[in-house]
Amino acid sequence: MYKFEVYKDKAGEFRFRFKASNGETMFSSEGYKAKASALSAIESIKKNAPGATTVDLTTAEA
Repeated sequence: MYKFEVYKDKAGEFRFRFKASNGETMFSSEGYKAKASALSAIESIKKNAPGATTVDLTTAEA
């Protein structure tokens, strides 16, 4: 099952990572001073990105 994990980094900032069902970290966030800000970012991703597209910036445009 996919999950978000909220944790504190060495600098004392709150971060989150998104983990796949096999335990692999798929992505991590920037640092947030407030835990509420990290949780808000997670909720924003859940709400606003279900139909997100992928843009490949490695291909040359004509």
